[in-house]
Amino acid sequence: MAHSHDHGSQGHDHSHGAGHVHGSTDKKRVLIAACLTAGFMVVEALGGLLTGSLALLADAGHMLADCIALGLAWYAYHLASRPATVRLTYGFGRVKTLVAYTNGIAIFAIALWIVYEAWGRLLTPEPVLGGPMLVVAIAGLAVNIGSFFVLHGGDRESLNMRGAILHVLGDLLGSAAAIVAALIILATGWTPIDPILSVLVSLLILSTAWSLMREAAHVLLEGVPASLDRDLIARDLEGTIKGVREVHHMHVWSLDGSSNMATLHACLNDGVDAHTAVSAIKKRLASEHGIAHATVEPEFGQCADSHHEHEGEHDHAHDAAPHGGHYH
Repeated sequence: MAHSHDHGSQGHDHSHGAGHVHGSTDKKRVLIAACLTAGFMVVEALGGLLTGSLALLADAGHMLADCIALGLAWYAYHLASRPATVRLTYGFGRVKTLVAYTNGIAIFAIALWIVYEAWGRLLTPEPVLGGPMLVVAIAGLAVNIGSFFVLHGGDRESLNMRGAILHVLGDLLGSAAAIVAALIILATGWTPIDPILSVLVSLLILSTAWSLMREAAHVLLEGVPASLDRDLIARDLEGTIKGVREVHHMHVWSLDGSSNMATLHACLNDGVDAHTAVSAIKKRLASEHGIAHATVEPEFGQCADSHHEHEGEHDHAHDAAPHGGHYH
């Protein structure tokens, strides 16, 4: 049994190594984008103050959040490459998910501030210098497009990378909105377009931030990955692995949004070799379901955890994973 567990661990280490190579290039991409964003944020903030444009200030606000977010994303990649410790036995892989969740909250706060600021501008319109605003907005768009292409080549499965791309995409939209606002102000002199467009960008960013936060929260709550169905996997193992009578107490979760893990109890028929059955289950989980690291507890006769039924109904129900109407 100990040997079969080692085999699973090797498979896990191997997949972690493959992800590590991808992670190092993603780390560089995020750092380049962070430097580009930081450099132009100062220009845009000054431009917003000098021209009186809320759209530019809103975009500079996004860029400030993005700077912090991209910096945190870079640090998350830096931490994720560290080996596991005695206290953090799974390593630092989930830091990226935690950062993605924090990013979502940061974007929410900034978007709400822009909506509040825009409301004040609509009630008491302020003069806006369309010409200089247009120049700064076009330069901002160019920088954001550059950052977007740098990040776009990264790992799209990574929640951390998607969070970074989301930030830059928000900036890109902000710059585009500022350009449109500047053109309308230059053509018509109608300044309320500036706060109106800044609100539209904020609402768009709020919806994308919400979906990112929801996905990150699902990982942090150890939810079953969207691509997997725990009950179907259990039935698949029962139907394809010779000697497996029943699978229960099954938990499937993702470590970081891309690396999936599972624990389960496998009830075996009498006379079946436990090592052979466990190895077959692990191979099936890795090849068919993308679960590289699994802990399998083989059982003959009574389940080792069945005493929970008498100790506390609630605990047992919480831990159990019955399916198909049969359990023990």
